[in-house]
Amino acid sequence: MLRWLVSLGGILTLFGGLHAYIATRLFVSPQWPAPWSVLGPVLVALLFVSLPVGMFLSRREPTPWTRALQWTAYVWLGAFGIILSAVVAADLIGLVLQWTGVVEDSLALARGRALAVVGVSLPAVVYAFVTARGLARVERVTVPVAGLGAGLHGLKVVQISDIHIGPTLDGRWLRRVVEQVNALKPDIVAVTGDLVDGHVEALRDEVQPLAELRAALGVFYVTGNHEYYHGGPAWAAEVARLRLTVLQNEHRVVERDGARLTVAGVTDHDAGHIVPAHASRPDVAFAGAPEGVPRLLLAHQPRTALHVAQAGVAVDLQLSGHTHGGQMFPFMFFVKLQQPVISGLATIAGVRVYTHRGTGYWGPPLRLGPSPEIAELTLVTAV
Repeated sequence: MLRWLVSLGGILTLFGGLHAYIATRLFVSPQWPAPWSVLGPVLVALLFVSLPVGMFLSRREPTPWTRALQWTAYVWLGAFGIILSAVVAADLIGLVLQWTGVVEDSLALARGRALAVVGVSLPAVVYAFVTARGLARVERVTVPVAGLGAGLHGLKVVQISDIHIGPTLDGRWLRRVVEQVNALKPDIVAVTGDLVDGHVEALRDEVQPLAELRAALGVFYVTGNHEYYHGGPAWAAEVARLRLTVLQNEHRVVERDGARLTVAGVTDHDAGHIVPAHASRPDVAFAGAPEGVPRLLLAHQPRTALHVAQAGVAVDLQLSGHTHGGQMFPFMFFVKLQQPVISGLATIAGVRVYTHRGTGYWGPPLRLGPSPEIAELTLVTAV
């Protein structure tokens, strides 16, 4: 407990200092006339306080007031990142302007810098909010697969990922996603993890629309890391209750017109650290799979491909998510520190991987840059 409190104190100190930096640059240094010189820093301070309070209240029974505060906290968390990036960029530009002598009036520079930050940040936040909450973009990709039988040529696999039902995404939003997916008339639906941000007891009704997914050859699901933060085994059981096929280091063989495809799924890359029995095992997932049949693997994190390669398991295509495509500029550049690819079709250690940008979002209801996605992958016979 002491270690946790020290860690929390360090985080709050860091965030508090960065909020003070923003307040100084936007309201103190420009020396705005009253009341802005006072109201501005007070507003920034209140927004800072909303972060820990909003996160704390997320563990309580929701009420209209707590929901409003949670929304404020989540929106501000994203806006804070955008504004902080803009302030840092404005400071760097200001230093160049002063150093070159282009601007000599420090007060004029401070005011111009503050106005530029607000002028860029506020439209960016609005755009990011509308993008995150809007309809997911359907990304259509054709993937040649060696050995794919004629009966499965043109097979349509629709993938959704990183849905994150929780504080700001509910069942109504999920039903809209389900309707989009069903309208594509998929042969296979792949749900590649991070379905929720909460426990089964709190979100059972909100995920119910998943039961309405329809696909000619099956709807398949694998766990993501966020399920394990809220009871991975319980969520696997709940999704199975909704009649999705849950693949936990196992496979199924689907067939159409005499042509077959092995669809396998593994638990999340890091699941074994939380539930040892759920350690991700690509080798086990394909144990007993028929030889000479093309293989599709569902794995939440793209870096699972490294395990696939190390295990010497043959996979024709891996479907992953986890990265959200970076979700918000400029933070997508840091995703590469953890994952070998951020989005799209790529080859990792000899394994072809399609990395989904995510259908929902995590944390802030903002997407600046990468839009939400529903992937429609058409498998065709490689010539």
